Amino acid sequence: MYLKTLHLRHFRNYQEQKIDFNAAKTILVGNNAQGKSNLLEAVELLATLRSHRMAKDKELIKDGEDIAQINATLDRDIGTSDLTITLRRNSRRSVAINGDTVRRQMDFLGIINAVEFSSLDLELVRGSPEVRRSWLDTLLIQLEPVYAHILHQYHQILRQRNAFLKCCQHSNTKGLETELAIWDTQLITAGTKVIRRRERAIQRLAPIAAAWHASISNSQEVLHINYVPNVPISTEQTSTIQEAFLAKIKQRTPIELHRGITLVGPHRDEVKLDINETPARQYGSQGQQRTLVLALKLAELQLIEEVINEPPLLLLDDVLAELDPFRQNQLLDAIQDRFQTLITTTHLGAFDSQWLNSSQVLFVKAGEILE
Repeated sequence: MYLKTLHLRHFRNYQEQKIDFNAAKTILVGNNAQGKSNLLEAVELLATLRSHRMAKDKELIKDGEDIAQINATLDRDIGTSDLTITLRRNSRRSVAINGDTVRRQMDFLGIINAVEFSSLDLELVRGSPEVRRSWLDTLLIQLEPVYAHILHQYHQILRQRNAFLKCCQHSNTKGLETELAIWDTQLITAGTKVIRRRERAIQRLAPIAAAWHASISNSQEVLHINYVPNVPISTEQTSTIQEAFLAKIKQRTPIELHRGITLVGPHRDEVKLDINETPARQYGSQGQQRTLVLALKLAELQLIEEVINEPPLLLLDDVLAELDPFRQNQLLDAIQDRFQTLITTTHLGAFDSQWLNSSQVLFVKAGEILE
């Protein structure tokens, strides 16, 4: 998989910028707030239709403009694709493949695969369960693009059920049971699909991440990753998950009606990260937490490559400054020329001459890119 060109129009702080990539590694150099991360964000949107910055479409459009566009040319084993995302300030975005508008955005996913690693990813260890759920969901969208539709469906039902609970908050609950049961059934059906896929993804990712973690820590530390669904499951059988889901909903319904919010389902799942059987957020130094995140990202790369049979793109957003020299070398050695890599940095000091000689170096200043 090789990204040949990227063309940005009115995206973030870019007016009009086209980049031709001519090496396996591209280093983007510039001071902070010049547009380096924006370029990586554009590639991330092409891969997942999501941004790790959680921005709304209108926030991605340059001030004073109504429309922004991201266009890319990608080479894969199966051929070349031309991809376009059009963002609109006052209406929905649209996507196109080889010039043809795609009706279902889900069909746009899976053409570009990319793993983003930024300094924000340290929140995977320190942050709330929502951060870890979002990370897992973004990975799943790459492994199985239909998951984007499944997740959207679940959140749509969740919003509608919450609205119903809010309406019933101060009402007589008699007569509401029938309508609530309909929402329960829909939530359980959609939520079970989310739970099963999250469980499978963690089962595949955990041993790969543990192996990378052992390598980086010289086998001094043991990483355990466990999926902890809000609905307790002892088996992956759909019927068993649905039964447990229904039992927990019935148990919590009185509290849900009182509070006007859904308290049961995968929107309250957790992914536990333990080092030497201690929760990682409580364990050791920032360096050890960074080792964990680095292991997760290398595991993501490996798992996506195993599933799609091609190496994904790697987007490194100012992470070398966050890693000590040993971990920097571990990361750079793992990359080599195996993955097309886009790296942002404020200076070139972290790279040895061999890396610099085999890389395309671009300078970014105020939304303009210079060779």
